Amino acid sequence: MALPKTESGDVFHLDRNESAFFTRELEVVKTRTYDAKLKELKALLFIPINTTAGNGIAQITFRRYTAVGFAKIIADYAGDFSRVDVYGEEDSVKVIPIGVSYGYNIKEIRESIRSGKNLDGRRAASARRAIDQKINEIALFSSAKEGTRGIVDYPGITEVTLPADGSGGSKSWKTKTVDQVLRDINIITDGIMVPTNGIEVPDTMLVPLEIYNFLANTRLGDNVTTLLKYILDNNPHIKRIDWLTELARAGAGGTGRILCGKFDEEHITLEIPQPFEQFAEQIKGMEYTIPCHAETAGVIVYYPMAFCYADMAA
Repeated sequence: MALPKTESGDVFHLDRNESAFFTRELEVVKTRTYDAKLKELKALLFIPINTTAGNGIAQITFRRYTAVGFAKIIADYAGDFSRVDVYGEEDSVKVIPIGVSYGYNIKEIRESIRSGKNLDGRRAASARRAIDQKINEIALFSSAKEGTRGIVDYPGITEVTLPADGSGGSKSWKTKTVDQVLRDINIITDGIMVPTNGIEVPDTMLVPLEIYNFLANTRLGDNVTTLLKYILDNNPHIKRIDWLTELARAGAGGTGRILCGKFDEEHITLEIPQPFEQFAEQIKGMEYTIPCHAETAGVIVYYPMAFCYADMAA
């Protein structure tokens, strides 16, 4: 069995037993990395993930379809049936590779053997976390440089304007009455439902953390029900309200942004043609390095009119 060599051609002196130990340990580390439970990255929770495109592609092409036409009442033996049709627009998004690595030097490997301890798996978990964080960032914010689109500023999404009738002419919900807040929420949902004649019905509203805490801590007259609970219990459309810290300064002029829409795979997907993977270890000098890789094309919104924004200071 030939010993592995460094980039300079020198033999890397791990003996057979050491190599066997390292191989076993590295497999354990890799498995734990795949199974690791990491802190929530909310774009990866809210947006349905699609991996069906598969690896090795440069771009993803998709089509947005719109149905036109309507049925009508006809007389017996009529031949003038109305015609329906479907037209579509084709678009493409670029697939972006993401990479990071972690490693162990020969001293650390031999110390683990002598002490009987496992290799430190936190480096592998950090590599996984770094890639997930980058995908989360790409899913949220568009990049003109990379050609990807994020849901927080996706082109073509409707923006509604909320009335500035709070204290001091403010749009902030903290300065408005409960009735004004409920009216604003209806304005946001109407920004989707009215232009689409009720075809698109939102189910989720994402708000900055400060606004979420305001809704969750504002109690109504009975001092039991919070404004957040009241909205979820009584609004016929919105079934989920949650916070997203990245919305705090995502609006015009650095204001907060509220994002509302239909978050299912028919309307929006986060494209990850190649999920997180780890390659075989590579020898660099006195260190084994494990490259990690993933690919994403950002977010695709198939029906932009199923979403809307509203900007306001928290």
